[in-house]
Amino acid sequence: MPQLSFDELGTPLREVTFVVLDLETTGGSAATDSITEVGAVKVRGGERLGELATLVDPGTGIPPAVVSLTGITQAMVSGAPRIGTVLPSVLEFLAGAVLVAHNSPFDTGFLRAACERLGLRWPRPPVLCTARLARAVLPAQETPSVRLSALAEMFDTSTRPTHRALDDARATVEVLHGLLERVGNLGVQSLEELLTLAASAAGTRPTDEQRRKRGLAEHLPNAPGVYLFRGARDEVLYVGTSGDLRRRVRSYFTAAERRRRVRDMVSLASRVDAVECAHALEAQVRELRLLGAHRPRFNRRSRTPYLAWWLLLTDEPFPRLSVVREPRDGAFGPFRSRRDAVAAMESVQDAVPVRRCTQRIAARNPSGTPCALFELGHCGAPCAGRQSVAEYAPAARAVTDLLAGHSDHPLRELAEEVERLGSAQRFESAATRRDRLADLLVALRRAQRLEGLAALPELVAARPDGAGGWELAVLRHGRLAAAGVARRGVPPMPVVAALQASAETVRPGPGPLRGAPAEEAGVLLRWLDRPGTRLVHCPTPWTEPAHGAGGWTGWLATARAAPAGYAGED
Repeated sequence: MPQLSFDELGTPLREVTFVVLDLETTGGSAATDSITEVGAVKVRGGERLGELATLVDPGTGIPPAVVSLTGITQAMVSGAPRIGTVLPSVLEFLAGAVLVAHNSPFDTGFLRAACERLGLRWPRPPVLCTARLARAVLPAQETPSVRLSALAEMFDTSTRPTHRALDDARATVEVLHGLLERVGNLGVQSLEELLTLAASAAGTRPTDEQRRKRGLAEHLPNAPGVYLFRGARDEVLYVGTSGDLRRRVRSYFTAAERRRRVRDMVSLASRVDAVECAHALEAQVRELRLLGAHRPRFNRRSRTPYLAWWLLLTDEPFPRLSVVREPRDGAFGPFRSRRDAVAAMESVQDAVPVRRCTQRIAARNPSGTPCALFELGHCGAPCAGRQSVAEYAPAARAVTDLLAGHSDHPLRELAEEVERLGSAQRFESAATRRDRLADLLVALRRAQRLEGLAALPELVAARPDGAGGWELAVLRHGRLAAAGVARRGVPPMPVVAALQASAETVRPGPGPLRGAPAEEAGVLLRWLDRPGTRLVHCPTPWTEPAHGAGGWTGWLATARAAPAGYAGED
């Protein structure tokens, strides 16, 4: 099968069916006025496929000013069909096409309102506004006005607008074709790019730098992967991923790219490199690794993808929970922000009477003063000698058992407290405690599942590629070790065997994730969780702790579905 060109990716404009439509109405409000005439022309690839035109009885009088403007009189519409008869034919004419109109919000507003009044479903077709497209494409000095009459004169259309629906639709067709010739010069070749361009701000045009640098994308493949914009000193300016490298990178050099930051980046770029990948999962992982290695200054998202926060019991006679940056053995996490880690820590402290103060407490003869938490029963006051090391130890063990999934007794106590508060009609307090417990359960489940994944020496998984084949991934200790595809008709197991033989050797490191980067392990877990993913090979069982957060999925679903401020059973 020959390689497709860029112009043949997405939805090529020459293959798009456009229905160019114009309405005449009794006034400007879709809520209070009615349609008096419909005109529509269907075109594709520059060829006219059909026309639809009819007067419509609005069921009301037509104001004299409108009669003067359109020439449509009451007598002309008195024998015409009502909109309830006309609208189904219009919707059928629109089926499968892009709706085009000049000042499209006006026309689509009347059609949607008519559908609503008649109980018909508005089909939500793609909509292209030729007025907005003209603003995005044409320089102001060439045509100060984008009124249909001005554009018809500029493009010297054979049909000129007359405020009659079919004439105006025919004129708009010629304006559309004139604009499509212009957008080709801007690098816009597909429907998706055209709609993005038309939706952009008025007057947006590609910069001179964007135009000059279109050739930077020409060598890239039409394949999934990661692209890197590099500057004059070979520094990496920006990293991104795409299912089609060439198409995505070319979009940076069109008027559809409006971000000032990205335009500045393009102006500094001297070349674009690419890493072709087997599928989207591999591209996503490689993007994370490249972001971590280069930290490109024009990437706002995930410039530090490997930054994570963890909870850890301190190593002292009276341990306490601490938020740390290093995933040492015994740490719990990961969390994407310190705030998330602190919130989880406070929820654990709600569940277990471990101390919250940060002072170091001597094992013998401590001389502190009990705080308010002691009075409330949330701390045994080891700082004041009210607890010995042995008496305090069960609280520390309870924290370890809770985080590791060895015991969910503290979770059950928190859930019972939510029920007690709800039964006492203290709904606000109950909802607050419920939401904190729900957040803790989410953090526990994610951490326990990631730790279980990172413990596996090898896992091979497959997902349908949507074309009768399979996307394959070999995971080792929470890292992507190999990726490949078995195309339709290719037996997948020999491909799996080849991937296993050539996969990266991963030696487990310290910490709960065995040295795997937290964000990479999270990406792999989300991929595995997607519907349709199959485990092909997993010699070591992938397990979750028996008393972990996995057993609380039903409670969590109920809590998340409950309205704010309410807790408890009916």
